[in-house]
Amino acid sequence: MKWLKTTFYVVVTLVAIVAITLYSALHSSLPLYEGNTTAEVTDKVQLSRDAQGYLTVRAKNRLDAAYGLGYAHAQDRFFQMDLLRRNAAGELSELFGERALQLDISRRMHRFRDRSEAILATLPPAQRLLLKHYTQGVNEGLSQLPMRPFEYWLVRQAPATWRETDSLLVIYSMYLDLQSSTGYDELAQGVLKKAIPADWYKFLNQHSSDWQAAIDGSTVTAVPMPESPYPQVLSDQKVACLDCQLRDSRDIGSNNFAVSGKLTSHGGAMLADDMHLGIRVPGTWFKAQLIWGEGTEQHSVAGVSLPGAPSIVAGSNGNIAWGFTNSTADWHDVIQLQADENPQRYLTPGGPREYSYNNEVIKVKGLPDVVILIKETEWGPVLPAPFDQYALRWVAYDPQALNLELQKLEETKTVDEALKLASKVGLPAQNLLVVDREGNQGWTIIGPIPKRTLQDMDTPQDWSTGNNYWDGYIGGKNYPSVKNPDSQRLWTANSRVVGGKALKRLGDGGYDLGARGMQIREGLLAKEQHTEQSLHQIQLDHRALFLKHWQQLLLEVLTDDFVARHQLGQYRSYVELDSDSASQASIGYSLVRAFRDQSLQLVFAPLASLMEQQKLKLSDLKLVPETPGWALIQAKRPDTVPAPFISWQQLLEQAVLQSRDTLLAKSDGDLANARWGLLNTAKIEHPLSSAIPWFGQFLNMPATEMAGDRHMPRVQLPVHGQSERMVVAPGHEATGILTIPAGQSGHPLSPFYRADHAFWLEEAELGFLPGEQKYLLELQPRG
Repeated sequence: MKWLKTTFYVVVTLVAIVAITLYSALHSSLPLYEGNTTAEVTDKVQLSRDAQGYLTVRAKNRLDAAYGLGYAHAQDRFFQMDLLRRNAAGELSELFGERALQLDISRRMHRFRDRSEAILATLPPAQRLLLKHYTQGVNEGLSQLPMRPFEYWLVRQAPATWRETDSLLVIYSMYLDLQSSTGYDELAQGVLKKAIPADWYKFLNQHSSDWQAAIDGSTVTAVPMPESPYPQVLSDQKVACLDCQLRDSRDIGSNNFAVSGKLTSHGGAMLADDMHLGIRVPGTWFKAQLIWGEGTEQHSVAGVSLPGAPSIVAGSNGNIAWGFTNSTADWHDVIQLQADENPQRYLTPGGPREYSYNNEVIKVKGLPDVVILIKETEWGPVLPAPFDQYALRWVAYDPQALNLELQKLEETKTVDEALKLASKVGLPAQNLLVVDREGNQGWTIIGPIPKRTLQDMDTPQDWSTGNNYWDGYIGGKNYPSVKNPDSQRLWTANSRVVGGKALKRLGDGGYDLGARGMQIREGLLAKEQHTEQSLHQIQLDHRALFLKHWQQLLLEVLTDDFVARHQLGQYRSYVELDSDSASQASIGYSLVRAFRDQSLQLVFAPLASLMEQQKLKLSDLKLVPETPGWALIQAKRPDTVPAPFISWQQLLEQAVLQSRDTLLAKSDGDLANARWGLLNTAKIEHPLSSAIPWFGQFLNMPATEMAGDRHMPRVQLPVHGQSERMVVAPGHEATGILTIPAGQSGHPLSPFYRADHAFWLEEAELGFLPGEQKYLLELQPRG
């Protein structure tokens, strides 16, 4: 036994030594938060932080402020910046090896590294200078870390120097997140359009007339169910679908809403903004306040920045406040190529043209380089097989797609100025809401809008004859906008915002249903005066208003006979008494939600099968299944019942049983464990946590039960949701609110690694402006 004890103590000692060594190495890579250091700045730059790590940069000019912001970004977030640039450029395999290769191959089709080089050369001198100083700050911050960020030890790589083009790649990475980059949506729409009669295609693709809240007051009427027979491809399922999942909502989206100065106590307008993105550790945004001088004028802007970019993305400058939601409009088109007799050429309005080719070399850690050939047309790249008879035309491929004009919002003073600027900004087109201290509010699209002539914007078209084409980009005078509506309220939530000519110009990228936007609108209309707290409560609203009609349908299906045959008494009780909100404790909500999802999946399973036969998915379609699915269920026409069911009652009963069984399997066989919080438990993790045995879990945020879901203002799923919550009135920033998940720093030993997370989870308020200074680092000019 003595030898066993000795061995035990030796092992424990070795483990302790290893742990201490690792901790010491990790500790030595902590960012610098206090003291003095030299840097390539023209005058002293102060980087101060409050207890949460909220950064304030004080500089004599905007270029030095950009340098300071870059320095802080690199010290706290360099690995995350690296992932963003590599994601856009298709260079992740260099860090992660073969596991990232297929993603890199899909990214290389867009050639964003080459495009960023080309755009950099065309940027105005002032923007290039801003990028230069920001880049210098990034590299200085990286070089002054005592050791490289810990993630690079795990992947056994050294961090590559930041380049000016990398900041442009960060914006391209947002294009990939916020817009469709594959063309699959139009390919799927094309398959559907060819497979069914026109009247049924129109019925399936209608905008919701039940859930609409366009800010221009436009409305749509319901498209009635056609009297013609139901298309066989929508009722028969020759081959069962493998992936029957619906694209039920536009998860990469956001909420923003505003009230005019007539609805606030101080007369200034007020803005709320919460952007919905995937949530990881650290989060997407980095809170920052920039203060600098310009001649005799002092500037101050605060809000959220994106590590890798030199500007405040959403925030307030004391005169205006602004925020974004994804526009969900149509920003690309798929071209059906017409082959020439020579297979190396394709037809264009100007005659046959040869394809061009580019070799893309992908470096793969631990393996030889992989070389792929990108085939291109004058309009854009040819899609990968099996869709290589099509090409992609995308806004992101044009010079107008990207610039640094957004930075000008930092100094803009009125809503009118901001609306005028919007058409000049190069970023993924967003719904811009902007308010000013004089009480005005406005909406427009910010980002480039192509000027198109197309027979159909939703399906692939033949561009060889000159009947379909893009003709540059529309000018600012033709941008849709709404300013100071009579309601004194504005809102956007990824659904249809406008109608008429404006909607035709923007197209349909697969708009969200509209229930979320309607619930926000009703929340705004419920009060005649608003405060930061009342807008914050709308952000946190998780009432399940959208599911009310599904709850009623479910109770109709749960007849006494059906309940008795399948022992559904407890099930029915939960549905009756506990379905009002997506709260952590609600069981009824889980049941109604699951019933709805399963019902729609059964309704559209034949369509999912059709898509899979064409190498596509049901979720590729732009259509929102709720509107036509609900209409089919309500009509209960016998000929529209999808196989293998013989009646709508049978289908709905099976939806009850299948969804219940699925929940039981997730809940240890007991519906009492099917509360929504357990099904919606946070999975907010560091991308490398799974690579570290035993200790990796400590990099993640706690697995906390969360309220919220789709189709309600409080959008929240385990790995997706409100990436920030901001409420602010310009000129009254001191009473504003700003919280983010996780924290400011990507370093697990930083006091800021999870500093905001408890506030975000508990729906508590953190100040929009930094609190009392706790840390101060000064950058002194060299020489």
